[in-house]
Amino acid sequence: MSTTTGIDIGAAKRFIYDDARLLERHRLAVLFDGAPSGRVLDALRPYRNDDGGWGHALEPDLRGPDSQVSAAMSALEVLAELGIAADPAVELLVTETADWLASVALPDGRVPHVLPTGVGYPAAPWMQEPSDNGLLTFAIAGHLWHLGVNHPWLDAATAWCWGQVEGDALLQGGYTVEFAVHFLDAVPEPDRAAAAVERLRPALREDGSIPVEGGQDDEKLRPLELSTRPGAPSRALFSSGQISAELDRLEQEQLDDGGWDFDFLHWSPGQAVEWRGIVTLGALQTLRTHGRL
Repeated sequence: MSTTTGIDIGAAKRFIYDDARLLERHRLAVLFDGAPSGRVLDALRPYRNDDGGWGHALEPDLRGPDSQVSAAMSALEVLAELGIAADPAVELLVTETADWLASVALPDGRVPHVLPTGVGYPAAPWMQEPSDNGLLTFAIAGHLWHLGVNHPWLDAATAWCWGQVEGDALLQGGYTVEFAVHFLDAVPEPDRAAAAVERLRPALREDGSIPVEGGQDDEKLRPLELSTRPGAPSRALFSSGQISAELDRLEQEQLDDGGWDFDFLHWSPGQAVEWRGIVTLGALQTLRTHGRL
């Protein structure tokens, strides 16, 4: 047991060893046990395709083998977690992923939500049709800015993101707002980002959450999902009391099997078990980042 919280870290690790993908097992070992980062890269590479993109259900809600934007976003999240300094291969993989994203980007810089190659494979209901919705562009640009890798496509993607968050129409949709916040927390223009963050405040409910339209009953994105780290520009949207209450809630949501669950649709056994491994690792990261572990 942790000496500072009610979290059973041992049980959480056992859950990941028992049910999570090899990738999350190695991520856990790097983050909490000081294991070599190269093992994460070794577990990540099998999801990569010859075209430089990523597929094979790296993003568990889209399970086909072909390269997809959501899988590239997932790869960049893992690479950003490691950081450029962890291994020379990180920067190369990031650059080659950005090259692939540039190859599928639309003329205005955004990347599609689902490419046509995903049709016909098992997928979540929200990923079964090709879509030019560019909401993933926000998160992907945020990861690239966090990694500090300069790439020509990032300029176009960033311009598109700014156009969306500073446009006449306020952003709508829970995940669109979430990914926009992640972009604003990473882009190196703090004053401009702070102003744009304030424009997103009307999307929040009184408790700091945003409902997910078309999701499960009462599905919502919570403050710690929207603003993932202390000191980020997005923290201006939430009171210290809201953040503390969310951390308390997160601690209390550890299940008897040691893991955490997610509140969006569990549509297949494979998807459910893979996401549970991801969110369990994410819960541990969040609690440690905020001094609860």
